[in-house]
Amino acid sequence: MTFEDPCGENATERMDSVEQALEEVLTAALPQGCITVGVYEAAKSLNVDPDNVVLCVLATDEEDVKDVALQIHFTLIQAFCCENDINILRVNNMRRLAEILEGVKPGGESMDLHCVLVTNPQSSTSKDPALSKLNRFCRDSRGLDQWVPVINLPER
Repeated sequence: MTFEDPCGENATERMDSVEQALEEVLTAALPQGCITVGVYEAAKSLNVDPDNVVLCVLATDEEDVKDVALQIHFTLIQAFCCENDINILRVNNMRRLAEILEGVKPGGESMDLHCVLVTNPQSSTSKDPALSKLNRFCRDSRGLDQWVPVINLPER
């Protein structure tokens, strides 16, 4: 039996591919209307149809760490996602997330990107390889007692 080295070059390459997979999943889901953005909107969506949610992304910047209300929302969303077997990722670069999701609502209003849900497209019959990679990463992270792994989205 061999153990994969959790640090070093392999870990860096693996994280790069996970970051790329997250970007692919989000950019593919966006035009299909399979993205729910915002803490409140995500909570409503989770309440209505949790079985349709395939990924939950919680995003913060440094100043958000001290926002107690946001952290309480995150705790409740994380608990709900764990209870319903929904994979969760934390992202710490909201500016990059906004770029990926074209972070402005029609009319120029910015979006609440603290919570982003990805749902299954109704027309999907095949498995998305990028989503499969993210699911594997989340499963492997849970095996290492990292229930909510953190991804550092690089600037472009």
